[in-house]
Amino acid sequence: MPRTSPSYPRGPYRFTDREYLIVTYRTDPALLAEVVPEPLAFEEPLVRVEFLRMSGGTGFGRYAGAAQTVPVRLKGEAGSYTHAMFLDVHGPISGGRELWGFPQKLAAPRLEVAHDVLLGSLDYGPVRVATATMGYKHAELGDDAVHAMLREPGFLLKIIPHVDGTPRVCELVRYFRRDIVLKGAWTGPAALSLAPHALAPLSALPVLEIVSGLHLIVDYTLALGEVVFDYLAAV
Repeated sequence: MPRTSPSYPRGPYRFTDREYLIVTYRTDPALLAEVVPEPLAFEEPLVRVEFLRMSGGTGFGRYAGAAQTVPVRLKGEAGSYTHAMFLDVHGPISGGRELWGFPQKLAAPRLEVAHDVLLGSLDYGPVRVATATMGYKHAELGDDAVHAMLREPGFLLKIIPHVDGTPRVCELVRYFRRDIVLKGAWTGPAALSLAPHALAPLSALPVLEIVSGLHLIVDYTLALGEVVFDYLAAV
């Protein structure tokens, strides 16, 4: 975190025309329980793999991303826990990790339209880790259900080590999307393939059944987070 010439400016951070391909699938509940940190809990063994195209984020510029998230609850409050995330630009990686605690690593995610298919892919080095496809704009979705999902909080496990390598910060962080402008939402037939990788182990939560595909275009402000549980204070 350099004192001069930082890699990102102060917020707030506004994203315009942020595009998503989200494939929700059912996985092994025992394996999912191993990766969801308490006090978060899940009701169904569902996982979302998301591919993102950010065309204009304040201070962060143009980049792409991929994430693996889990629908969870915290004391009855529905939200989404980000288990893994990959971006292709350094600035938003450092900002996301330092400010919120997004578990971001450098890779090569991509979201594009390939003829009649929306195609999401994630390469870690030369290895293809994830591929998702969805029929392009097969059916429009109503705004209410999508807005409800976008208004839900996100949860992150923020970990910062001390100079000796022991944990200095270990917190559960909650954040919200604000000033949401939904520009389009569609669904269609979807498929997802995950390949094993030592440093991008998305396949450790295997795909047992595809539940849904979702395509979104949205503007929103990514609000800064708040600490909802301090694991070190609880020791």
